[in-house]
Amino acid sequence: MTTVLHGTTWEHERGYGSVVAAAEAYRRVRPDVEVIWQYRSLLDFGDKGLDQLVDGVDLLVIDHPHIPFAAEDGFLLPLDGAGHDDELDVLNELSVGPSHRSYQHLGRQWGLASDAAAQVAAWRPDLIDAPPCTWDDVFALADEGRVLWPGKPVDAYSSLLTVAASHGAPAFSEPDVFLTREDGRAALELLRRLAAAVPPDNLSLNPIQVADLLTDGERFAYSPLLFGYTNYSRRGFRQHRLAYSGIPAGSHGMRGSLLGGAGVAVSARTMNAQAAIDHAFWLASAPVQEGVYFDGGGQPGNAIAWDSGRTNEIAWDFFRATRATLESAYVRPRHRNYPELQNELGAMITETVAGTRDIDDTIDRCNLLTARVLDGVTC
Repeated sequence: MTTVLHGTTWEHERGYGSVVAAAEAYRRVRPDVEVIWQYRSLLDFGDKGLDQLVDGVDLLVIDHPHIPFAAEDGFLLPLDGAGHDDELDVLNELSVGPSHRSYQHLGRQWGLASDAAAQVAAWRPDLIDAPPCTWDDVFALADEGRVLWPGKPVDAYSSLLTVAASHGAPAFSEPDVFLTREDGRAALELLRRLAAAVPPDNLSLNPIQVADLLTDGERFAYSPLLFGYTNYSRRGFRQHRLAYSGIPAGSHGMRGSLLGGAGVAVSARTMNAQAAIDHAFWLASAPVQEGVYFDGGGQPGNAIAWDSGRTNEIAWDFFRATRATLESAYVRPRHRNYPELQNELGAMITETVAGTRDIDDTIDRCNLLTARVLDGVTC
C-alpha cells in the first residue's frame, strides 16, 4: 500500500523544482511513499499564515519568521524527539550560518533548513570587472545608470534591516524600539539615495524581477541588496549569468545581512506523521541537498552542499562567494506577531525611501508599532 504525502511550497524553480525532483528520487528510496507538491505564490510564501495552509497537507516549505506563531498555536509537529535526533545534531553542525536555529522556538525544532539565503549583491562579470565593495562605489556605478535594487515593501524593509545591522545598529536591539532616531535616519537616508539612483519602477520590484532584468541585455550590471538565487548563476537559466558577492560594506563591514531561506516542516494535522517526518529529514540530508535537490533548482541549506566543488562549479561559485555573508547574517525577532509587524512597516519604508514620507515621522511610527506588536521583545 502506498502512502501519499501532500506538500506545499513556493512558486519558483528553487522552491518547487527542487522538492519535485527530490520526490521523484524518493520513490527509489521508499517505493511505498509518494510525495506530491503544489505551490503558492512568493507573496503568499512570505505573507500567508500557516494556519491557512496546514489543512490537507503533510509537508510545508515555510519562512522562518512564522515559526513562533505556528509552534505556539500547534500548527506544526516538533521534529526533535521523533526518532531522528542524531540526524538533528548533524544538521545543526552543518547549518549555513544561523539557518538551522532560525527554526527553533521554545527549546524545540519546528523545521529543517532545506534552503539557505540572505541578502547579497548580484553582478554581471561580462559588464563590469568586479562588484563594488563600498557604498561610494555603488553610487558611482549608479550614476552611470548601471544599478538596480528591489524596493517592493518587503524588500525595502529587508534592505533597511541589512543596512542598519551592517552599520552596527541592528533593528529591535532595544525593547520596544525598531531603530533609534539617529540610526534609523542614517539607514533610511542611504536607501533614499539608492532609490533616487535607480529606475523609479524598482520600488515595485522583487529580487526575482531584478535578477531577470540584470540577466537581460547589456545596460544593468549590479544590484547591491537582494536575496540571492543560485539559479541565475547557472548556465542556460537565462540569457546571461549572474555572479553573486557580499553586500557593500557598512561601518562594521559586510555583516548583518538579513537572513532569508526556507525550511521544511510537518503539519500538525497530518495523518501520516512518521512518513512526513522521515521525508523531511531525508530532504535536508547532505547527499540529497548536494545532489538531486540542487540539481532540481534548489538552493541548499546544508553546508556540505555549500562546500561542494560540484555545486560551486555549476553555480559559478555562488556558494563560496556568499558564504561569509550567510555566516554573519541578522536574524529577525522570534515573536509570534513579528510577521504582522513586518507587513505593517514595509509599505511605510518604501514610501519613505521614495521620498513621499518624512523620515523622522516614519521612525516614530515604526517605534510605536514595534512597542504595540512585539511588547518588549528584542533580537
